[in-house]
Amino acid sequence: MNKFALLIGVSEYQSGFSPLPTTVKDVEAIQEVLVNPEIGEFAAENVTVLKNPQKPDMEEAIHDLYDNRQRDDLLLLYFSGHGLINDDGNFYFSASSTKKKGASFLPYLAVAASYVHECMKKSKSKRKVVILDSCFSGAFSQGMTAKGGGAINIKQHLGGQGTAILTASTSTQYAYEEEGSEFGIYTRYLVDGIKTGAADKDGDGSISIDELHEYVSSKVQEVAPAMTPKIYPVEEGHRIILAKSPQDDPNLKYRKKVEECASEDEGEISFINRQSLNVIQKKLGLTIDIAQIIESEVLEPYQKRREKLQTYEEVFCQLIEQEYPISERSRKQLQRLQNSLNLRDKDIASIERKILANTQVVDSSPSPNNTEPEPEKFLDIPVTSFKFETAKLIPGVLSLGKSSEIQRITKNANYFGEDLGNGVILEMVAIPGGTFKMGSPENEEGYHSSQSPQHEVTVPPFFMGKYPVTQQQWRVVAALPKDKIDLKSDPSYFKGDNLPVECVSWNDAQEFCARLSRMANKTYRLPTEAEWEYACRGGTTTPFYCGETISTDLANYNGNYIYGQAQKGEYREKTTEVGKFPANPFGLYDMSGNVWEWCEDGWHENYINAPTDGSAWTSLSTEYMLLRGGSWLNGAGYCRAASRGRYSRDYRYVSYGFRVVSSFRTL
Repeated sequence: MNKFALLIGVSEYQSGFSPLPTTVKDVEAIQEVLVNPEIGEFAAENVTVLKNPQKPDMEEAIHDLYDNRQRDDLLLLYFSGHGLINDDGNFYFSASSTKKKGASFLPYLAVAASYVHECMKKSKSKRKVVILDSCFSGAFSQGMTAKGGGAINIKQHLGGQGTAILTASTSTQYAYEEEGSEFGIYTRYLVDGIKTGAADKDGDGSISIDELHEYVSSKVQEVAPAMTPKIYPVEEGHRIILAKSPQDDPNLKYRKKVEECASEDEGEISFINRQSLNVIQKKLGLTIDIAQIIESEVLEPYQKRREKLQTYEEVFCQLIEQEYPISERSRKQLQRLQNSLNLRDKDIASIERKILANTQVVDSSPSPNNTEPEPEKFLDIPVTSFKFETAKLIPGVLSLGKSSEIQRITKNANYFGEDLGNGVILEMVAIPGGTFKMGSPENEEGYHSSQSPQHEVTVPPFFMGKYPVTQQQWRVVAALPKDKIDLKSDPSYFKGDNLPVECVSWNDAQEFCARLSRMANKTYRLPTEAEWEYACRGGTTTPFYCGETISTDLANYNGNYIYGQAQKGEYREKTTEVGKFPANPFGLYDMSGNVWEWCEDGWHENYINAPTDGSAWTSLSTEYMLLRGGSWLNGAGYCRAASRGRYSRDYRYVSYGFRVVSSFRTL
């Protein structure tokens, strides 16, 4: 069996047609996977590429593709460009010389689908595939009789026979290019599915046409739900094998597991699936960096769709604040926005119903009864007072199942600034000493035996970082002389000076503290677990500093997973800049969510025999170290003051960061 392909990309047109910059790149990408001997197995001399051809050149090449072929030859026709329909509903392939006349086009300057049909029918080949990345491409199937097919012996038929037509859209839909991408949406996922092997759904080492369609369709529908890719099989065309996929590639194995988890969790990775993926990543011997790249690629279409939905939602919210009922003029503008975002009518209807049914009330006035303690003075440490805003959630509104009412309260606290150099300051907030009940009561939602027994702990005063250590702060300290281990200057997956540093291990955090202590001539360290929980609670006894539950207006966590009577909120899918949300009552930011924070302590299964003086509970034999606070990818329950996490001291992950403390005696 021989394989032949004709790849046509038309990006440059006569006046009247908009240029399509991605089409030539589309053709080159398809060519690359087809001629790869490990994937497509097409001989390079059997792949013809036409870039911006005239109509005669296209018709000649189409004729040659199908003429004088053998029964078992596989023939592939791929077209990326403007698809055109005349008044009778007949489909045409545009050429670079195709012109418009008024609102229509001149059909004698384009290639008629009927011409391609005739060439295909005359061919002896029983394996013909047509892939069309164009508007209205579903109309090409007219005149091709589609038949349903039962199971066949694929080996007997050499991977299926017949004709298969894959189209980026239906006969009435547009095919879209993705802004900022070098490929069209449809072709991008065609190439991804073949090149990565992700389209090999059954894992048999080969990619059939129906598997490829299933993969591409699912991805396109996430990014561009107004596009509906179609498959039109004639006889057993859907069984045709187009390419191979590697069976022993660990990257592919991990990708398939991530695909399964993303599909199951509707584009998210649940906490349980996260643990499963961590185990699989280690078994396959993949680095965290490679695993993160694969996950990012798999989750990208889901994320893009959510971003489009969020854009429309934000615009609609702003509109109804200014104008309701909505005027006809504004409705037309919303329709234009919907079209530009490529959203379906049902997507829009769902968003608007949700917004109109829920009105969020926010009280930003400070509490009239708020009183501030006298500023404390610290030995040899000049401190400065600063104002900050903290928040409480009003439970009376929550009990009605409505959006949370947030009460904003202005408070004062003291801090000093450690100059790290290069204009970078580490702000350290004074935390007053006190006694608190550490751990979780057994009747608290999310309770785990590791969070008990509750016990009183007396914590001396100390200073704590106002924010998690940022990437800018990390970069400055990482450039200081080495203490024990090397530090990467830019380890984080999400990039930004004021984003918290992540992808750092407990060992990395210890090295950071050692370098900082030597530079500053004072001791900096990780907080003990008791110090961390005491500081997180800020004098409160509820699961969260703000009350019995929490809102994504107050912290960065996965808003799809609620706590108590709260409603679902936003899932930002990444870290946010420190200080974006209100502080807790001690003036500390991001103690709930954003990144998990390493503590000094080793992991213990419960608090039996735990220290009661606020000191760290350590052991040289402890393999796992403590993490506190939850993160951007966890549900609300993991952001409770009593929630605990653990991981090995050398483990790095996209949600693991830290903040530092320093202890000084008060006057």
